[in-house]
Amino acid sequence: MSSDDTSSVHSEVVPRAQRRRFSPADKKRILEAADRCSMPGEIGALMRREGVYSLSLRTWRRQRESPGLEALAPKKNGPKPYEARIDARQLAQVTRERDRLQARLNKALLVIDVQKKLAALLVTPIEYTEKS
Repeated sequence: MSSDDTSSVHSEVVPRAQRRRFSPADKKRILEAADRCSMPGEIGALMRREGVYSLSLRTWRRQRESPGLEALAPKKNGPKPYEARIDARQLAQVTRERDRLQARLNKALLVIDVQKKLAALLVTPIEYTEKS
């Protein structure tokens, strides 16, 4: 093998292309520029200059027309939370809290009983009334 064989092999790692993300301000600016375009081909030149596809423009226009303050803000991907799932999660959290508090109450009542028995052995009366 000669040195010419190794020079033909490129070990350079090509960076992977990343999806371009536009802020709501960028989307608004690009849409306003697209709305000002009146000559044929101007929108195409604008899209090439900004690196935007026609589908993106169409989606952004639809979002802009929809009601809401953050119409052009990015939407969260993934499954939408179901009300039943949220309610079940809250119920489970409340149940855990109730069980934790019940365990603390049982321990406190046990300590009080031990204190009563100890006081009876030491002949020191302790008045205890349960509040309900």
